[in-house]
Amino acid sequence: MKIYIQLILFVFTIIISAIQVVTAQEEPKILDYGEKMTYEIGGIDIVGAENRDRNAIKSISGLREGGKVQIPGPAVGAAIKALLKLRLFDDVQIYIEKIEDKVVFLKMVLVERPILSRWSYKGVKSGSHDDLNDLVKNIITKGGIVTDDQKELARTKIRKYFVEKGKLDAEVQVNEITEEGKTGTIRLEFVIDQKDRVKVEDIVFEGNKSFSDRKLRKKLSKTKRKGTLFKKTKFVEKDFQTDLKSLATFYHNEGYKNMTVISDSTYRNKDGNVMIIIKIDEGRRHYFRNIRWKGNSLYTDEQLYTVLGISKGDIYNPEMLQNRLKFSLDGRDISSLYLDDGYLAFDINPTEVSVENDSVDIEMRIFEGPQFTVENVVIRGNDRTNEHIVRREIRTKPGQKFSRSDIIRSQREIISLGYFNPEKMDIATPVNQARGTVNIEYTLEEKPSDQLELSAGYGGFSGLIGTLGVVFNNFSIANIRDRSTWSPLPQGDGQKLSVRLQSNSRFFKSYNFSFTEPWLGGKKPRSFTIGAVQTAFDYSLSGQGKLKITRGFVGIGSQMKWPDDFFSSNTTLNIEQINLDNFSSGGFSISKGSFNNFSLKQTFTRSSVSDPLFPRRGSRISLTLQVTPPYSLFRKAKFFEVSSEQENEIRKELAFENGPARPVTEAEVDAKKNELKEANKFKWLEYHKWKIASEWYYNIFDKLVVASIAKIGILGTFNNDIGVPPFERFELGGDGINNQNAGLQGKEIIAMRGYETKDITGNGSATSTGGFQGAPIYNKFTLELRYPLSLNPNSTIYMTSWIQGGNAYKSAKDYNPFDLKRSAGFGARVFLPMFGLLGFDYGWGFDKIRNRWQIWKV
Repeated sequence: MKIYIQLILFVFTIIISAIQVVTAQEEPKILDYGEKMTYEIGGIDIVGAENRDRNAIKSISGLREGGKVQIPGPAVGAAIKALLKLRLFDDVQIYIEKIEDKVVFLKMVLVERPILSRWSYKGVKSGSHDDLNDLVKNIITKGGIVTDDQKELARTKIRKYFVEKGKLDAEVQVNEITEEGKTGTIRLEFVIDQKDRVKVEDIVFEGNKSFSDRKLRKKLSKTKRKGTLFKKTKFVEKDFQTDLKSLATFYHNEGYKNMTVISDSTYRNKDGNVMIIIKIDEGRRHYFRNIRWKGNSLYTDEQLYTVLGISKGDIYNPEMLQNRLKFSLDGRDISSLYLDDGYLAFDINPTEVSVENDSVDIEMRIFEGPQFTVENVVIRGNDRTNEHIVRREIRTKPGQKFSRSDIIRSQREIISLGYFNPEKMDIATPVNQARGTVNIEYTLEEKPSDQLELSAGYGGFSGLIGTLGVVFNNFSIANIRDRSTWSPLPQGDGQKLSVRLQSNSRFFKSYNFSFTEPWLGGKKPRSFTIGAVQTAFDYSLSGQGKLKITRGFVGIGSQMKWPDDFFSSNTTLNIEQINLDNFSSGGFSISKGSFNNFSLKQTFTRSSVSDPLFPRRGSRISLTLQVTPPYSLFRKAKFFEVSSEQENEIRKELAFENGPARPVTEAEVDAKKNELKEANKFKWLEYHKWKIASEWYYNIFDKLVVASIAKIGILGTFNNDIGVPPFERFELGGDGINNQNAGLQGKEIIAMRGYETKDITGNGSATSTGGFQGAPIYNKFTLELRYPLSLNPNSTIYMTSWIQGGNAYKSAKDYNPFDLKRSAGFGARVFLPMFGLLGFDYGWGFDKIRNRWQIWKV
């Protein structure tokens, strides 16, 4: 019996040593029964992983044909570990197929992990998919292998995404689903339960004595409690920590330099909302005491004190101090004194040298350094615009001393051209210390600047009105022969070519052409403009007569150096002829005649606005005077009276119109005489026209901008016996685009959102009777809030809300700047390079119940 048991154990030992199985679920175990033997590997048969390189698998495992392996031994276990480490396989098994003499043949069985084909989301709207994809694609890859660690990381990132939106209880589950009909392929499904946004129930402060809880809550710009107007309440830990820093900054800038947040705690109440408790130690309020200067040789202490603008006893405010030293937006700081005089290496460090009770002594440690001179001015990125067009706008010239204000002004002037993307503009100032020089490098990015206007509108009786207009803002006459510059017309010299056609085919036609050369002669910023306009109305089919206006103009503009170089001047000579042929549609006091309008218009403008599309700061003020010769002063008195010859012509004309059946009455004759008298008065228009406009822009915080705009216009006469002409008047109301029946008829239309032109008649009250055709005096005031959604130059979009007041007045005696027609509303502006600035407004006219959408274009 004992012999049989020994025989069975011997056979069992031989089987175990010949067939060794190691799986991926366990740490490989080398069974060590009997004496270890070293074999030559005669072959390795790999089963599975058909798409993987066989030689690479063998190489990574460390086992190869012709090599030696010890059985039992560590080589097989090491091979399994190496293959599993690749994270490509779910299971790795190595068998001994057979042994011939001292040659062993091995079999590797590999179970490959499935390949990811795609992933999807469940429980979220499609609008969030793009944001989630940006997170997931950085973790897992379509067509690759997905590990459990990767799935967990993706789940964590997705949950964090919703937590940062205030959904603290969000849950994410990852399901692995086998793709039907695709062997070895899976897809991932992220099942998301967003839960409700966790609101902030209340924010409580402890330890605050100088400021109320309400005021401190306002300093937490991102974390708001329930009931806050125009602000979603949610709790996001990262935003809360940012707000705590803002709270500390507020205290420090109020003089509490030692203020600290002792603790902040949050907990969830029974409703699941967050309660926040912030404990603070305000400390003592501090004040500036002695300020001393050290290292200054160019400017005296008194000069530096004047620029600094901080006196002994002022509240200690480190932010204001830094602004006065280095970062003032208006350039009135200490660093500007030096940087505008070439001291590029200038530095100043305010150091607290003494803090005694509530007083702080500051020592201003100055390093003036050497003066630097501009060596080269380099312009890059102007692919379409000729370099000299950019260079003539630049204030920094080689050989001049370095000046920061000149760089800032150059940046503003380049942006004002409208050819380059202001968001991508970069200015570098590499310094050569050894030579004491600096290069100034302007890096630009061209943007589309040409505009195409295509519009259609329905004008009731006038029918469908269509407009086609093109504006080429970077035109070049000199490049007409260079076909490489055509896109679609020659460009690169900054000239402006505008062509506009408008018609409804039946009643109305308008043609407009203008050309501007901004640098006449190429040496000075002196612009030259020439253009022509012709407008024709033909309502003869409806018995309302005809109107035709033909105008030509030529203008010269220049940049002024006094009072400062933000001023510009523009002088325009206008020659216009207005022909009326029994025209009654315009509502003029005259329906027939030919009238000449020969005027000179002078405009002075001061503009410090940097970005014309979305101004954030600066102002624009303009004064315009348009004047004609005072013809009546050189003509005999009562020159406009109807002569006996003209009266006879009137009687003959009326007799022909009435026929033999109806005799001519004296009332008919008097009416015609009065009309002819008016026509004689204004055969040569004489007037003086004044317009004042001001715009102020201020960046409140972030990108929120407030705009304050005021406009006033006055049309006066040289001779009271003649009076104010029926042309060149102001119409207030409408959307500013529907001017084919007003602005093109010798009048100037002023947009007034919330009102139609017939609602503001110039007699001090809003009526709906219609028929009003302009006033000699108007004013308008606007206060507007603007916030951009996109500052991309290819599609600038911003929202706006506004309040507005304005009115038109029939005479100076009726003028009352407080008698205004009020309105308010909201809207949006969209700038597209091909179409210009489009506006969409909804306005409420408080003094007239007529609220409607207004769509306008500037």
